[in-house]
Amino acid sequence: MNDIDIRAVELGKYIVENACTVRAAAAHFDIGKSTVHKDVTERLEKIDPELFDSVRKVLDYNLSVRHLRGGEATRARCAENKKHSQRPQT
Repeated sequence: MNDIDIRAVELGKYIVENACTVRAAAAHFDIGKSTVHKDVTERLEKIDPELFDSVRKVLDYNLSVRHLRGGEATRARCAENKKHSQRPQT
């Protein structure tokens, strides 16, 4: 196994253990989202098909709730903006 294969397996294990997003894994390992995605969707399938299946389930779930997370982030941002705009100016 070369370094890239080892990284792909470590990323896969991290995503499954923490049920995290590609973005969170990329931040944790300090690498790009594209690198994480390529490692766990292409390379990992050839290296460890069983781990790949587990990762795929987490990624599919994240994809299915992505619109909900985006809506929640927008709602929180709007509430924060509203709170700041209502402060009395001195």
